[in-house]
Amino acid sequence: MILKTKTLQMTKTPQTIAGQKQEQDVAFFLRRAFKDNPEVLVINDFKFSFNDETAQIDHLIVYTYGFVLIESKSIKGHVKVNNQGEWTRSYNSQWSGMSSPIKQVELQQALLKEMFMHHRNNILSKLLGIKQQGFNGRCWHYLCAVSSNAVIDRKTMPKEVSDKLYKTEFLVDELKNIMNLKHKLIRFISVTDTRPDFSQQELDSIGQFLISQHIDSNTQQANNAPVGLKQTQPRPYAPKLKPELELTLEPASAPTHHLAQSTAAILAPVAVVALAPDQHPILSCKYCGESTQYTPMYGKFGYYINCNQCSKNTSMKLPCPQCMSKNTKVTKRKETYTLNCADCGFESRLFRW
Repeated sequence: MILKTKTLQMTKTPQTIAGQKQEQDVAFFLRRAFKDNPEVLVINDFKFSFNDETAQIDHLIVYTYGFVLIESKSIKGHVKVNNQGEWTRSYNSQWSGMSSPIKQVELQQALLKEMFMHHRNNILSKLLGIKQQGFNGRCWHYLCAVSSNAVIDRKTMPKEVSDKLYKTEFLVDELKNIMNLKHKLIRFISVTDTRPDFSQQELDSIGQFLISQHIDSNTQQANNAPVGLKQTQPRPYAPKLKPELELTLEPASAPTHHLAQSTAAILAPVAVVALAPDQHPILSCKYCGESTQYTPMYGKFGYYINCNQCSKNTSMKLPCPQCMSKNTKVTKRKETYTLNCADCGFESRLFRW
C-alpha cells in the first residue's frame, strides 16, 4: 500500500534532475509491486526531525516483520567501492569520490529507530496487556538502489556493500526475499519463523505515525524558511487507540496516492461552515487553529477537513467532549457531520456544510 508518493521538487541542475528521476523510477517499481498489499506500507520521500536532527529517507517500507530503508542514487557510469568502504564513480571518463550512500542510510535508520523508541508507547500495544512492545527486536534492513545503466564493479567491492547494492529493476526481488512474507495461515502454524510480527492494527498505527511526522519540503520553501528543526517542526501525532478498541486511523495528511482527492482539496472553493447559533466550534485546524473556513472531505482514513487557510488536513475524529473517550465515530447525514461517542452515548454536531 502506498502511503506517500514522491514529492516533486523544483530542480534545475542536471545532477538534481537525474537524482529525482532515479527516485521516481524506484517509486514506480515499488508501486507496481506493493500498491495492493495491506501488509506492506510504502512511504516515498520521507523527511522527519527528532532530537535536533533531520533526516530524509528516499523510500521507507514498513511490513509485517519490520522495516527496509532504501537510498536512491543516480549513477551513470562506473561505480567502485574499495576495502575501506570508500566510493568512487566515473562521469565523462573522469573519476571522482562520492559520499557513501550506505553510511548515509545507516544514519537515517539510527535516527528513525530513536524516534520510534521514544514514541513506542503511543504506537504499539502492550504484549498480553502487560509488557510494552518496542522496535529493537524487529527486522531492520537498508539497501541502495542505483540507476539501471550504472556499471557496478563487484569484483573489488566488499561483500557487505555488494549485498546491499542493487540496480533499480532488481530491487523488488531483493525486497521480497528480505520480507519473506507468508500466508497468514502458514505464518500461524509455522514454528521455524520466529520473527516477531506487527498486527494489521499496529501496521496501520505505525503508518499513521510516520505520515504525521513528515515535513513537507515544498511548504518550507514556500515559507522561505531555512531547512532545520528550529524553523520547521513535524506534525503533532495523536496517540493510538487502546488495543481493545476498533482502530480508526486519523489522516495527518490526505493520502497522497489519491490524486483526484488531493486535487479536489486544492481546487475546493473557500467556504465558511455553518454552526448552530449557540454552538461553539469544537473542530479546528490543528496547524493554524482556523475553526470555520475549511472543506470537509473523505478519504482512506475517514472524514477530515482541509483548511482553506493553510491547506493542511485534520481528522474530524476527536475525543468525546463529555467523557474524553477516544471510542468515537464521525457520521454524515446529508450535509451534517456528527461526532458520536460509543462509551457514553454523547452526540455533538460538528458542523453543517
